[in-house]
Amino acid sequence: MTNINIPISVLNLAPIRQGQEPKDAIDAMVDLAQAVEGMGYKRYWIAEHHNTPTLVSSATSILIKHTLEHTKSIRVGSGGVMLPNHSPLVVAEQFGTMAAIYPDRLDLGLGRAPGTDMMTAQALRRSQNDTVYTFPEDVMSLLTYFGPEEEQGYVRAYPGADTHIPIYILGSSTDSAYLAAKLGLPYVFASHFAPRYMEEAISIYRNRFQPSEYLDSPYMTVCLNVIAAETDEEAKRESTTMQQFFLNVVRGSRTPLQPPVEDMDAVWSPQEKEMASSMSSVTLMGSKETIKAQLTSFQEKYDVNEIMAVSYIFDPEKQKRSYQIFKDIVDGK
Repeated sequence: MTNINIPISVLNLAPIRQGQEPKDAIDAMVDLAQAVEGMGYKRYWIAEHHNTPTLVSSATSILIKHTLEHTKSIRVGSGGVMLPNHSPLVVAEQFGTMAAIYPDRLDLGLGRAPGTDMMTAQALRRSQNDTVYTFPEDVMSLLTYFGPEEEQGYVRAYPGADTHIPIYILGSSTDSAYLAAKLGLPYVFASHFAPRYMEEAISIYRNRFQPSEYLDSPYMTVCLNVIAAETDEEAKRESTTMQQFFLNVVRGSRTPLQPPVEDMDAVWSPQEKEMASSMSSVTLMGSKETIKAQLTSFQEKYDVNEIMAVSYIFDPEKQKRSYQIFKDIVDGK
């Protein structure tokens, strides 16, 4: 029997909606965290993006701390910390400090891309070398920093040692699947914007997985776009906000999150439609019955351990309603 009763979580890029200031976007991020905590979501992850005026998720660890402060039980983490931009020791100290204040509530998702354009990446860089290539060593450093006191080297993270903060490897191509499998770590695939390699990455991770002190067997999480509403028609209309979000990416424009529109074909060209649609091709969208069928079909094919939902919906109340509908589906309500 297909299992759709699995843990579900939330990824938030912390977008600025049309008419908002950065403070409004941060308040909305916290408000959504409190709402999904009340619904019983497992974790709430915040992304890292730079030089993007439409997103406020540049100082991810500060936003994580702010979210932990305003919630009680939900796990909060990074989706992800883009490791080429950061010294592993600084990351360990920051997360170690948060773990001291909020024990057993932190997750550290790690990405190997800079999360920005190359010029901005250069400005963020901690060295002149391309730190994308030191990603495996940097992950190992973090595993050590969070590990047992007796296994530390001369340089230690205080606080950090013995916190055992769970580390997740993030990926949008197949590269990180090999690393997550080799290290025996949980793996999270970014199907919400890069679905092309999802199937291959899942297969590589599961086939090559080596049991470790962290995991006995593969733990596969997939990030999906989810737009749930009372009817298929309403969900389709709300999804035009998401389509405009991806059109923004295609055009390289800097437009805040937009309200839904009646006709996307009046907004984008056929070529833009094709490019934007390929990024959002893995989307659960529709009424409760429709999404239940889509989720069942997805799980029949991939049988993942956890789904992390991303919902670009303009109206915050409709966004919360979407998350509630999705939770009800998984709970069999």
